[in-house]
Amino acid sequence: MPKESTESKEVTITTLNYEQLKPLLHKKDDKTYVFNFWATWCMPCVKELPAFEKLNEKFKDKNVEVVLVSLDFLRQIESDLKPFIKEKKIQSKVLHFEDSNEQFWIRDIAENWSGSIPATLIYNAQKRKFYEQSFSYEELQNELQTFLN
Repeated sequence: MPKESTESKEVTITTLNYEQLKPLLHKKDDKTYVFNFWATWCMPCVKELPAFEKLNEKFKDKNVEVVLVSLDFLRQIESDLKPFIKEKKIQSKVLHFEDSNEQFWIRDIAENWSGSIPATLIYNAQKRKFYEQSFSYEELQNELQTFLN
């Protein structure tokens, strides 16, 4: 069970550690998953979020799930993360991730990941690819298409 679910009006944020997040990064069903690692304090992350929102809107009926994994600090959930989600009207699923063992989980998610954000993992039962970069909507959609075809 997640250690904390906090609510403020309609914004609910669940905080997961890596043990709880890892199964979500390795599902073997018929969906394609797009996990974006970001934070409210990361300007390139904030800049690319509309691309993920648009992708979510356009592909949610095509068996694609977009999950925004916030790396904001726990103390920033109430002051920064929730207001941000509300103000930007984020529709994608948002999870808060906090795990102090970065040396382990960064490499476990992707061996070539330096740990910097934004970073994105796209995967399905057949294919998996990790990106340590920012995306425009067109780039993101093009990458997703390689998983859907």
